[in-house]
Amino acid sequence: MTRIPASDDGTFLWMTYRAMLDAGLDCAAIFASVGLPDQVPDRRPRRVNGPQRQFWDAAVRVSGDPHIGLHIGERMPPWPGQVLEYLLLSSPTLGEGLERVLAYQRLITDALPLRLAVHGDEARLAGLDHPVRHYLECATCIALRFLERVTDGEFRATAVRFPHAEGAPPAEYRRVLGCAVTLGAEEGAIVFPAALLARPSPAAEPALLAVHEQLAAERMAALGRREFLAELERHLGGLLERGEASLEALAARAGLTPRALRAALADAGTGFKPLLAGYRERLSRRLLARTDAPIDRILYLTGFSEPAAFSRAFKRWTGETPTAYRRRKHAGRALDPGDGASRGGDQND
Repeated sequence: MTRIPASDDGTFLWMTYRAMLDAGLDCAAIFASVGLPDQVPDRRPRRVNGPQRQFWDAAVRVSGDPHIGLHIGERMPPWPGQVLEYLLLSSPTLGEGLERVLAYQRLITDALPLRLAVHGDEARLAGLDHPVRHYLECATCIALRFLERVTDGEFRATAVRFPHAEGAPPAEYRRVLGCAVTLGAEEGAIVFPAALLARPSPAAEPALLAVHEQLAAERMAALGRREFLAELERHLGGLLERGEASLEALAARAGLTPRALRAALADAGTGFKPLLAGYRERLSRRLLARTDAPIDRILYLTGFSEPAAFSRAFKRWTGETPTAYRRRKHAGRALDPGDGASRGGDQND
């Protein structure tokens, strides 16, 4: 199967919106740059990391601030660490807690593959690398504030290293991050005293640690299943256009045998027919609500052989004909140009 695009937990976008609102920025213009409405984002859906450059470029233009990522990071509300925070706090020491958090870091993001490295008296959270400077600096602020909070203020970075060659003035980095910053580093990292790793956690509790580890493992498994189904749906798009949307064709695209694909779908709590039907429904809704594509084109893209079959299926899904649904959705967009798929209405649009 092809590589799954890097993504972030939806909480990051939710926090970013709140921080930008607090800074008095035009959130409507910034969020519109990546097709999002001017409203507090839903924290539940995971967000593909790819549009970060477009998003932060818009933030620079709108704010006029060349160091916007650093300054939004400074305003970020405390990250609600949830299961990972509980996992860290219930571990015997900060070092063991960090190792456990890093084992499950994909629950937060897989765009920053951090790892813990120790060299003598120096410890590093290495792997602080991302092609978008503002995203990286904002995420670094979140990480530092989180580590300070879970250690009751004892955690202090001695240095931060960024891979980008150009950034804020040294004094501004020190003001926001509390330490010196090196630019153009071979590898990005948060540097801190290795002695902090031995700091005992006042909340350490073996029984709770076992519970939290089980919960983190379950969430990782659920994330894997969601990504697996999303990847299958990406394959279905191409297969539908060619009229080849069969279990056998999908298995070949996924690099599996039909039997293995059936087993994997069953493990994910679904099957080929409901997967296909759900994808066709969501694709139909999106195309009708967000585009002016002719019905004949939508038939082709969703794999229906004739208009009557498409109309019957769509009415079964929504209770409306495709034409009535499109008319209603487009009328709503005309009344509120800032409206998006996540603002009220049908959640699958």
